[in-house]
Amino acid sequence: MVDGYLGTLTTEERTLLHLFDNILPEGNWEAPNTITQAGISAAVHVQRKHVPRTLKKLENRSELITGQRHVPGARQKRRVYGLTPAGRERAGALRDRILGLFVDKNGQKVLLSSLRKGGQMTLELISHVDEGMVFHDSAVISPVSNPEGVASLDAQAGENLVRRMLARAWEDGKITKDEQQLISEVVNFVGMHPDRVRRLSDEARRAQNAPPPEEVYLDMLRQALVDGEIMQDEIALLKTMREAFGIDLETHEKLMTDARMDPVLDDSTKAYKATLVTALEDGMITSDEAAMLATLRDTLGISDSRHATLLAELLDRDD
Repeated sequence: MVDGYLGTLTTEERTLLHLFDNILPEGNWEAPNTITQAGISAAVHVQRKHVPRTLKKLENRSELITGQRHVPGARQKRRVYGLTPAGRERAGALRDRILGLFVDKNGQKVLLSSLRKGGQMTLELISHVDEGMVFHDSAVISPVSNPEGVASLDAQAGENLVRRMLARAWEDGKITKDEQQLISEVVNFVGMHPDRVRRLSDEARRAQNAPPPEEVYLDMLRQALVDGEIMQDEIALLKTMREAFGIDLETHEKLMTDARMDPVLDDSTKAYKATLVTALEDGMITSDEAAMLATLRDTLGISDSRHATLLAELLDRDD
């Protein structure tokens, strides 16, 4: 969930605005991290695993271009994204409409565009506007790619994972090279700002109340299963975590079962599951309910396989 006026925009709209301001450089062998999946995820306030779905929609509309570039700090080339002329046209129209809105600042109605600072990103400007169209000096919500500020609920999940890993690493009073490498991979995966990581590390070092490794691993499994499937790069990251934490495959399978029984659900899945529960109250789903659920899946971006998994879980619970 995203707070403020930003929360009224769809993930696709926030992605368009972000890529409009962060252009994929032509002819360069290097590109900024802001246009990788991790950079997009942080900027638009969603978990990284939800980004590919949005990018695929833009690509299907011929509004997205992709490429492989070197990204500063990365050991190998990363996939980066930009907008086609059609994508820039739609994003520009959206930006102009938003900048033409009036907001309340210190009791006066002013154009949002008049509050934009030189070089300020559109999403950063919008982050200062709350649901009531009141402009605040401090951002209502901040991406994890920023050093400070309150992050969205999705971003907080990533923060909590990093915090628990740091707590575990600081248990013996120091962080080893292997632990640093593992934490670095997770941080890069969620697109977190180094200063934010340092703050979390300092908090963990002072607390030194480390959770067991199985608990940290279970937390990451639950995050990975948010939409019912685990991405390829998440599989690689989980393997690295198992090796670092000394978690064998038998323990992994047990924790995976636990995670599947109690996964973290995003807002769309929660809403769909609640509707599914209501439809099953009489023990069956009518044809009208099935049609309504199909429409809701399309609206919320719930896959048929995710629907089947949720339905099976609810039916098993009733047995």
